[in-house]
Amino acid sequence: MNVFDCAIKIEEETRVYYEGLKEEAMEPEMKMLFSMLAASEEEHKSRLLRLKQRMEGGAVTGLNHGACSFRPLLSQRELLDECERDPHLYRFAVENEERDIRFYEELAAAAPDRRTRRSLKILAAEERRHLEKIENIYSFVETPRTYLEWGEFSNLREL
Repeated sequence: MNVFDCAIKIEEETRVYYEGLKEEAMEPEMKMLFSMLAASEEEHKSRLLRLKQRMEGGAVTGLNHGACSFRPLLSQRELLDECERDPHLYRFAVENEERDIRFYEELAAAAPDRRTRRSLKILAAEERRHLEKIENIYSFVETPRTYLEWGEFSNLREL
């Protein structure tokens, strides 16, 4: 399997996973978070498709089809149950992205030729950019709960 096809397949499976979580979630905040994560995965998939077109002919094949699948750390039901105990699902999404980065880096380290290593390193860099985006999404969703603005603090500039 082509490395870009592998990455695109993983992104699509991850998007479907987040869409399922969005449908199952009861809280509007969680629905919004999962919706944004799914949209981010779709955007990332589109970016990988464009990258694949630019790298056509330089793409590496030979990956095991079984290795190219999204394997969430928790099932959708387990994750939603975890939501009730710990609303900070950010860690889960980050762990999945970090695992993808390690996956591509390990493949790159074991790659037999320069072209293969280059393609895999590009994919790892893409995953790092995507991880940054996920961190920004979480920050956006969490801001209403962590932002402090009270009238009694409005005079701090006078000190």
